Amino acid sequence: MPAMSSTVEIFIAMAVYLLVIIVIGLLTAKRAGESSESFFLGGRGLGPWVAAMSAEASDMSGWLLMGLPGVAFWLGAADAAWTAIGLFAGTYINWLIVAKPLRRYSALAGNSITLPDFFSNRFKEAKAKPLLIISSLFILVFFAVYTGSCFATAGKLFSQLFSAPYIPMMLLGAIIVIFYTLLGGFLAESISDFVQGIVMIFALVAVLIGGISYAGGIGAVAENIKSIPGFTSFFGMASPVTELDTGVQIIENGVAQFGGAAKYGFLTIISTLSWGLGYFGMPQVLLRFFAIRKLGELKNARRIASVWCFISLTAAVLIGLIGRAVSVTNMTEESFIAEGGANLFTSGGAENVFVVLSKMLFHPLVAGVMMAGILAAVMSSSDSYLLIASSALSKNIYQGIFKKNASDKDVMFISRLALLLVAVFGVLVALDQNSKIFTIVSFAWAGFGATFGPLVLFSLFWKRASHAGAVAGVVAGGAMVFIWKFALKPLGGVFGIYELLPAFLISCVAIVVVSLATKAPSREIQEEFVRAKTYEV
Repeated sequence: MPAMSSTVEIFIAMAVYLLVIIVIGLLTAKRAGESSESFFLGGRGLGPWVAAMSAEASDMSGWLLMGLPGVAFWLGAADAAWTAIGLFAGTYINWLIVAKPLRRYSALAGNSITLPDFFSNRFKEAKAKPLLIISSLFILVFFAVYTGSCFATAGKLFSQLFSAPYIPMMLLGAIIVIFYTLLGGFLAESISDFVQGIVMIFALVAVLIGGISYAGGIGAVAENIKSIPGFTSFFGMASPVTELDTGVQIIENGVAQFGGAAKYGFLTIISTLSWGLGYFGMPQVLLRFFAIRKLGELKNARRIASVWCFISLTAAVLIGLIGRAVSVTNMTEESFIAEGGANLFTSGGAENVFVVLSKMLFHPLVAGVMMAGILAAVMSSSDSYLLIASSALSKNIYQGIFKKNASDKDVMFISRLALLLVAVFGVLVALDQNSKIFTIVSFAWAGFGATFGPLVLFSLFWKRASHAGAVAGVVAGGAMVFIWKFALKPLGGVFGIYELLPAFLISCVAIVVVSLATKAPSREIQEEFVRAKTYEV
């Protein structure tokens, strides 16, 4: 099929998908505008399917279809698989132990509708509200950059598919996300994320099955990759041999070159599994717990989220491995080269393995649906980041600090203005098209996990946690992510572990030590803590 015809058909499929998402924004615009609670939490009316699917879709961003398969393609099974195992475990445990008490406590503690709101109300901040301010600022820092990475992913996808300049394509993706998030708020975001979750899992499973078939079956896949040292091991990693100046993997006689297997030791495994700790502090996931309609529906929501997560993560890792198997036998094939296969052989280029396989395996219209899966992942995350960041500015800082008597109408106006400002900053970040998805996501994930995760757990399960301890935990966790990442990690050795783990532990220590060293919470706070255990919502 001529290239121009293929491009047009891919565009048609993606355009239909985008139209559906925009219609969702329009249909939910009226309800979202009723109040700030409707705009930010959908009126606390999410059913189990929407709550579960939107939580996972907003959480898994573009890295699920591009970053994670790219790691598997480039380094083999270990790093990608242990990350996936940690994430699955974190997903299940978060839904199991955090969802129900957080739903109760967020409603009891001043009907909190944002995470900084909950922290501030939980510890009864009165005037200065340092916990509210610090939490909101950390949200702005991590989400603004995270949003930029999502816009960049959309720009790269459109640019590669349609051979168009990167910046206009990035702006197009950003405008679409901003448009429907502004219109529909949290409800539009959650319902569209439900749709996007379905598209994402369909795309992953379809490419997985199609890739196995194209490669000649599971046995053929195993045969093609088993000769690569460390590629299929859970305790080793492949070592692509690259050109020093370009980072491109060396190809000799149509064969990609690898060195000896690198070790993947126990400390590295623990470090990678620690990705699961991030879930306890992810605002985009925790807000779904705030918004669930009934406590009795949480069990079904947990099952739905866990099954979706298991299938999606497994498929993403296997797609990377299958992509490498396909490249082994198709390195010099015209179809492989024509669909961008030759561009896979750098650590950043490997993140396009899902795109290359989709274009090789399917009719352009179907491939367009697969590409919509990537766009769904990007949009389902960036809309969450925009909404949460805007709420930090409007609800927490504007109304919480500067104008406490602000009307709900004023908050709505400021929230939409704040959303635009955060989006503009995200666009500025996205002007750099050389950013690596997985690297940026891992840093932001560590930031949220270590900054908020320990405090969420101690807020729900330790009555003795004090306000001073809460502030210390947030500051210590957030600061240590930066310190470990940029000052200690370059030293290597034991300092080479993922920054989330040490920062999470240090935040926990700070909360406990400072809480015990300062005045116990007031009787009012402790009584409310007890009532939250059985509070009816």
